[in-house]
Amino acid sequence: MASTQQGGLLARMMARKSIAQVQRETEKSELKRTLGKWNLLLLGVGCIIGAGIFVRTGSAAALHAGPAVLLSFVVAGIVCAFAGLCYAELSSTLPVSGSAYTYGYTTLGEFVAWIMGALLLLEYGLAASVVAVGWGGYVVSLLADFGLQIPPQFTGPAGYPLMKDGAPVLVDGQTITTIFNLPAFLICIALAALLVIGVSESAKVNNVIVAIKVSVLTAFIVVGGLIVLSNFSELAAKNWTPFIPPNTGEGEFGVDGIMRAASIVFFAYIGFEAVSTAGQEARDPKKDMPFGIIGSLVVCTVIYMLVAAIMTLLVPYNTLNVPDPVAVVVDNFGATWSWLAKVIKVGAIIGLTSVVLVLMYAQTRIFYTMARDGLLPHIFSRVHPKYQTPWINTILVGLVTAIAAGFFDINVLGDMTSVGTLAAFAIVCLSVIYLRRSAPDLPRGFSVPFYPVLPVLGILSCIYLITTVPWNVLQFFLWYMLGGVVLYFIYGIHNSRLGQGLDQEDLSDMAEFPGPVLDNESAH
Repeated sequence: MASTQQGGLLARMMARKSIAQVQRETEKSELKRTLGKWNLLLLGVGCIIGAGIFVRTGSAAALHAGPAVLLSFVVAGIVCAFAGLCYAELSSTLPVSGSAYTYGYTTLGEFVAWIMGALLLLEYGLAASVVAVGWGGYVVSLLADFGLQIPPQFTGPAGYPLMKDGAPVLVDGQTITTIFNLPAFLICIALAALLVIGVSESAKVNNVIVAIKVSVLTAFIVVGGLIVLSNFSELAAKNWTPFIPPNTGEGEFGVDGIMRAASIVFFAYIGFEAVSTAGQEARDPKKDMPFGIIGSLVVCTVIYMLVAAIMTLLVPYNTLNVPDPVAVVVDNFGATWSWLAKVIKVGAIIGLTSVVLVLMYAQTRIFYTMARDGLLPHIFSRVHPKYQTPWINTILVGLVTAIAAGFFDINVLGDMTSVGTLAAFAIVCLSVIYLRRSAPDLPRGFSVPFYPVLPVLGILSCIYLITTVPWNVLQFFLWYMLGGVVLYFIYGIHNSRLGQGLDQEDLSDMAEFPGPVLDNESAH
């Protein structure tokens, strides 16, 4: 370690945890290889299907791609496949906790690990806000079915016109402007309080919730599909003509709009990371990992395309720019299916509640890990004496996600989440290339095929989708990352345990908290 400390600023920034060290950190829990290829595929489908399809699909169709959002799902699925294969190689090579953050720390060094931690705040923290906004939309819709109305000014982001059927709502000739999204704010606060107290959510409960989500979408596809098939010609002529609307500006319809929408619906795929983290439990990683990752992405792409097709056939695509697009469509099933509409909304609310909980928990885990590494203040790893949870950390995460959900537009939050995740995926692809060159003889349970073509394609495709995001979002992202870099040089580099030559194993002053038992359920 002395040579690292004496090697100047660049050497400090590139200081890495040794592979032996991160393997020591996890060798206490040996995993059995019990998962076959079909187990991995089903794991992926359960984790991928989530808030993305319930929340983000509508705005992608309404604002950017129209009915051609179906093609956007294909593009996003291919990009995720590139990144997913790289995740699979790293997870089978470095059996460590912390996922992308630890991969970065082990391969590209401490500074990249810090950047990855900042990106994961966007992927998990802001994603929780996006899902909370979607949750609020479904709650408002369900309450309306029972004649209960939340004042509309308190159901949307600050300063935005209240929309209905794609048009602003007018009262006495004046546009109603939303002030605050109360339901989204409250769900974040409530779940943060639960996480502070300590929620033990068993795998069986998570399996039930995944089953509910999948059942809701299945019911939507079956009933919606029957309605569509019985009136296909009429509906296609009305809502699918043209299938690819003509371009009306940068990122607005046409081929350009399809690519822009791909960066939005990308949000719906992110759960495949759960498949990659199961690399140490796969019976035959070389064969089972690509089958699980690619197979689950293909299955989910088909499901997503069916859902999007039904959505855009049953209602005009320009009415779907809402946080609860599935609710808008099921309300158009007709009076005969009003009971099913309520069931679907309840199922969506249950599924989204679990997703917000898991995302917020994941974010507290990332902060906790970084604090144990010395990159964040020790207070983020301090556990409550009674509840044995990182309570200060959790309260902060709850407040940040609640404020973002309460005041910011879902499209801006979703774009920030996608940009952060795409950047993280690009770094993961780069990590594979670096590790192949720096440690070519390291045993790998799975290797990315067609190396280095696929990792390079993963990096380029992620960067391309980032460039399709509006400039104001990219500006915010750049300022956010600049602030993160400054914070690293002010605090992180001086307090890093690795930089001080301290063994990460010696953490007697930072007792591990038990925390909830949660599956890697996707937010997306």
